[in-house]
Amino acid sequence: MTISLTPPNLGVFLDFESLHPQDLDSSALCDTLPEWRLYPRTDPAQVAERIRGAQVVVSNKVLLNRAVLAAATDLRLICVAATGTNNIDLEAAAERGIAVRNVTGYATPSVVQHVFALVLSLTTRLDDYRRAAHDGRWAASPQFCLLDFPFTELSGKTLGIIGWGELGQGVAQVAEAFGMKVRIAERRGQPPRDGRTAFEQVLRKADVLSLHCPLTAETHNLIGQAELEIMKPSALLINTARGGIVNETDLAHALRKGSIGGAGFDVLTQEPPVTPNPLLDANLPNFILTPHCAWGSRESRQRLLDGVAGNVRGFLS
Repeated sequence: MTISLTPPNLGVFLDFESLHPQDLDSSALCDTLPEWRLYPRTDPAQVAERIRGAQVVVSNKVLLNRAVLAAATDLRLICVAATGTNNIDLEAAAERGIAVRNVTGYATPSVVQHVFALVLSLTTRLDDYRRAAHDGRWAASPQFCLLDFPFTELSGKTLGIIGWGELGQGVAQVAEAFGMKVRIAERRGQPPRDGRTAFEQVLRKADVLSLHCPLTAETHNLIGQAELEIMKPSALLINTARGGIVNETDLAHALRKGSIGGAGFDVLTQEPPVTPNPLLDANLPNFILTPHCAWGSRESRQRLLDGVAGNVRGFLS
């Protein structure tokens, strides 16, 4: 394939609104090319038309498949406004000489903070005590303090981590500051390497199990009924990775049965959850669900946008 050597002049961002750009500075990105078209969102049927003539395309979650790339004859660079590149047909891009760049490490502080927001809310029974302070229960107490909901400390407890990348390591650092013992899970079925603990052993020992692995064929439904039954009945399961890693029906059943202490999730298998999901039941005990926002602090989103701009500049140079 012949690649044009003329300088790129048109960039298209297909789902700019996914970064909630209202509180961000987009000047670094806009300064990289003479013209940018920043679309709030793009439906699948609109992709081919919108990227026609563009040399640079940015996508967060919009799918760029083989058919779309074949029609984008001017395209030279795809920037993924995320770490994962699963929405890009990488093989087709390589065949056409289209470079693909992602952004890594931008969300680590935000995600680590969110992990411990979930852990601490569940561990301290924060929702129960907040309600008790406002519904008259505290006012009716015969003493100054209300301790109706037993809670424990993180110090001395064991944190199990599945997925030892940047996020897993960041969570481990904060856990150690709380005085927790950290165990890193080996891949299921593999003999543990130095510094790792067998997968099933981590499930048995963890007081808090935090997931930080990608969603692959190997990790799909990695945590299901069998794994939940291995865990301590007091254990907490935290998932800020991907929804499909945990069997959601099995988790809902375990929470209702009380065979697990609680769970905090920022992800679901389908997002947004337009179809019924067992984890959307507001009556699930000791369960916190947030809408895939762990990554999205203002600082994190700014780092992501600046990272995309940096990838464009790097390509141009």
